[in-house]
Amino acid sequence: MNYKIVGEPLSAVICEVQPGETLITEKGSMSWMSPNMKMETSTNGGIGKALGRMFSGEAMFQNKYTATGGVGQITFASSFPGSIRAFEITPDRPIIVQKSGFLAAESGVNLSTFFQKKFASGIFGGEGFIMQKISGNGTAFIEIDGYACEYELAPGQQIIVDTGYLAVMDATCKMDIQTVPGLKNKLFGGEGLFNTVITGPGRVILQTMPISAIAGTLRPFFPVSGGNN
Repeated sequence: MNYKIVGEPLSAVICEVQPGETLITEKGSMSWMSPNMKMETSTNGGIGKALGRMFSGEAMFQNKYTATGGVGQITFASSFPGSIRAFEITPDRPIIVQKSGFLAAESGVNLSTFFQKKFASGIFGGEGFIMQKISGNGTAFIEIDGYACEYELAPGQQIIVDTGYLAVMDATCKMDIQTVPGLKNKLFGGEGLFNTVITGPGRVILQTMPISAIAGTLRPFFPVSGGNN
């Protein structure tokens, strides 16, 4: 497969698919394709994996697109302003991704649910409780909301992240939560009660415009439904 990512901040990835080659994607991610791309919808691993994807914010069913009778072309567009990043997944280097971050991948890539080892990290860490683990072998395309800021953490090095701003991290990183210090900070700081702490080693990619933050900013401007007048 050859691919080209175009159009940031309204990105799309255009894939040139070899005969017999298959790409997997979530429902509704395909934007346009050549006529020789054959689509098949399946649970892609059985009902157990399908339920796991549902809990991580994805659809239970996935679509498989296979080039038939020659080279095909298929394009996947992002659902929110930001960027699309390509990751080369190998068995020894899986990644952890925000829920709903998965866009498409080669058929050798597996998508599963990633639960934090510490229950409190999920309950109070907001976006961090249920994430997606991308493993296997092949290229995976991930959506990042807004601009992507990348850090390489050394062993034991930490970065503190507000809820929702973590887009991708290597599976070698650890995630935990810590309370915001000081009563006044908790009550009047406007940053919530908890922060997410990422500990290296590994790569961390943060996003500048998570959908959850945008939704919170816009919520006061939408009228509250009061039922029938």
